[in-house]
Amino acid sequence: MSIKTILVYLTHPHVEAWNFRPGHKALLESRVPGLKVEVCLNSKDFKDCLPQSEAVMVWFFKERWLESASRLKLIATPAAGKDWIEIEAGEGLQVSFGGFHGSLIAESVVGAMLYFLKAFPLSAAMQKQKKWARVKISEKLQSLYKSRVTILGFGKIGNVIAERLKPFGCVITGIKKNPTPAPAYFSDSDRILTFENWQSVFAETDHLICTLPGEVNGILQAKHFNALPKSCYFYNVGRGNVCQESNLVEALKAGEIAGAYLDVFEEEPLPESSDLWETENVLIQPHLSAVSPQYLELFVEELAEKINTGEFGA
Repeated sequence: MSIKTILVYLTHPHVEAWNFRPGHKALLESRVPGLKVEVCLNSKDFKDCLPQSEAVMVWFFKERWLESASRLKLIATPAAGKDWIEIEAGEGLQVSFGGFHGSLIAESVVGAMLYFLKAFPLSAAMQKQKKWARVKISEKLQSLYKSRVTILGFGKIGNVIAERLKPFGCVITGIKKNPTPAPAYFSDSDRILTFENWQSVFAETDHLICTLPGEVNGILQAKHFNALPKSCYFYNVGRGNVCQESNLVEALKAGEIAGAYLDVFEEEPLPESSDLWETENVLIQPHLSAVSPQYLELFVEELAEKINTGEFGA
């Protein structure tokens, strides 16, 4: 597929990093010789231009729009999941999702791990009280060194998180649908399991990180949280429907797990009535674990490489 022009409709009312700016346009055109980038700032202009477009960059795309897009050959989105693209790739039409999120999400996960292990909330509380609480804080401090990390959903994002954790001395267990060879950064103590025997590792997990997509619904149940050590921390940067909120709240309140970092939720925005807001040892982030000022820059670089290497066909 020869892409000469691409129509861009990437705007977001709340997150500045998710808005396509002139600098992104200049970067993409510089990376793909001869490419013309046309930018739309609202849905009306986008739908008006769609009938003449062969390629688009969007946050979401509705199936009914295809009726007026007979020339369309490529839909590219920065999003990692399929939640906002209502159509599947087919003959003559390709759909490309972002694959650059891993390094950004890994920063958030590692930050959350250190937030818990280094007792930063307690230090902040003691700081407000002007207390040199050396004994009290020291009793809470832990380390990532030799910690046993289980990553539920060992795809692109899970793999990058694991690679970032290895220099800390973590022992990695990746769980995925189909077995694959171990990454080069794995040591003898690291392993990859499939979902046939995934629950066997729970009892020896210090950190359970979930990166599963939205297609996996309710896989984590109350019995799974109960099977984890009481000292285990849970991190969810996949999709919120991986478990029922009530089961997670109960596990936290009952002390079945030590804490949770949650970036995604069953219902978003998280309702003010949710018990998670007032549950101890919960760190809530409003679905922003991959956000950084470089977000769309990374996407543009990735898409340019796909175009230049002919990933979308001749």
